[in-house]
Amino acid sequence: MIGRRALFLSSACLAGLVFTGSALAQSGAAAVQDGSGGPDRISLTIYNQNIALVEDTRSLTLPAGRSRREFPGVSASIKPETVGLSGDGLSVVEQNFDYDLLTPDKLMQSAVGQEIGIVRTNPGSGAEQTQRARVLAANEGVVLAVDGRVEVLRDDGVPTRVVFDRVPENLRPRPTLSVTLEADRAGTRDVGLTYLTTGLQWKADYVARFDEKAGMLDLTGWITLTNQSGVTFSNAETRVVAGDVALINEVPANYYRPPQPRPAVRGNGTEQGQAQGLADVYVYPLPEPVTVANNQTKQVGLIDVSGVPASKRYLYEATSFATQTEPQAAEVAVIFRNDQSSGAATQLPAGVARVYVADVSGEPRFIGEDRVSHTPAGSDIVITTGQAFDVTVQPRLVSSASAPKPAYYRWRTRFEMEYTVRNARPEATTVEVRQHGLGRNTELSDQSVEGELRDADTVVWRVPVPANGETVLKAVVTTGG
Repeated sequence: MIGRRALFLSSACLAGLVFTGSALAQSGAAAVQDGSGGPDRISLTIYNQNIALVEDTRSLTLPAGRSRREFPGVSASIKPETVGLSGDGLSVVEQNFDYDLLTPDKLMQSAVGQEIGIVRTNPGSGAEQTQRARVLAANEGVVLAVDGRVEVLRDDGVPTRVVFDRVPENLRPRPTLSVTLEADRAGTRDVGLTYLTTGLQWKADYVARFDEKAGMLDLTGWITLTNQSGVTFSNAETRVVAGDVALINEVPANYYRPPQPRPAVRGNGTEQGQAQGLADVYVYPLPEPVTVANNQTKQVGLIDVSGVPASKRYLYEATSFATQTEPQAAEVAVIFRNDQSSGAATQLPAGVARVYVADVSGEPRFIGEDRVSHTPAGSDIVITTGQAFDVTVQPRLVSSASAPKPAYYRWRTRFEMEYTVRNARPEATTVEVRQHGLGRNTELSDQSVEGELRDADTVVWRVPVPANGETVLKAVVTTGG
């Protein structure tokens, strides 16, 4: 029967869990022996792809021959197959990773079929009454057999404690790696533990304060670390890696994996920056050790430079030779170069860049943000901030006609184009007009502004436009394929 003494085991009740002396003795074990309660030194190398390399050093006192040692405090998101352990005169016989954590719910579930103690306190007198009970089930509630009756443990305000006789061997207070070692001699030595883990991520964010009149900007960059690995890393020497490394995802054998695009890189770098090169990625050591708690986000400075030469760019891109019935807004961007002369001169990892300009009162105002790709030192950095409503381009196809072509051409066409570039701003500006959709052996003629064939698909004109005025760019483009 279910009587007034029946209680439901809530989280609040479970805060009163206690263990008998034998249970505490069983729960001590090797986790607190030989200084192995946690790492003595630790370093992190965090990649862009939700993966990190952990290097964990601990001082252990080992007997000669075979022994078992536990390494509590490893990441709960460890990839066990990547674990490596090294030490003078040591070899690894076996290793296990135990990640079934000790919680009130897990403890009660492990007690199904076993006896526990129920200690109830009379709210009026403070007297305690202890009963032995067998746990029949612990699903959506706890069902007990007490003195020949079946009761449901519920919370009715009566103070209750649950007493367990032991801690199950499979439950751990924190994720634990256990290793069976073979030592050639007894003694104390440093043991190095390395492994890969998920749950650690980083990203870069930049703030650019742009002064258009001075042609300068100040740039601040932050590294944001996020730890959801299930463990806190204390005083860790930390590095972040800019660049993507190849990773193999576990997929079924018959699963088709489409080709992956190569990571984008903006600019054509020609300088060696301040980051440390490692193979074909760049490593940024953080200036001092950091403590990253589990479920914490932390920001650390990456770059802080001022007085970097910068300019504004207006850009219009046409993908085909066609007429637009309405003027098209030009794209606005801020451009600077991260080279030695600018003072930046470093490989900048991919991230989001936000641009601010000062208003008439001198207060900074946000004008837009852009995602920048991995950028080598010596490259131009382009931060697109939006569309300009007062700078527009309206292309018009004046005529198109077939042009003489060699026998091996399928087509060759002569396009006569006009681009009306308007500027409603109180100062003169220059608008970059890019025409795409070219074919082979493109020829430019009858140009009102000299153009440049940027690549096989693109011709570029830099069109000067007076304040509150317009310029009509005229050009003939003969191209084929």
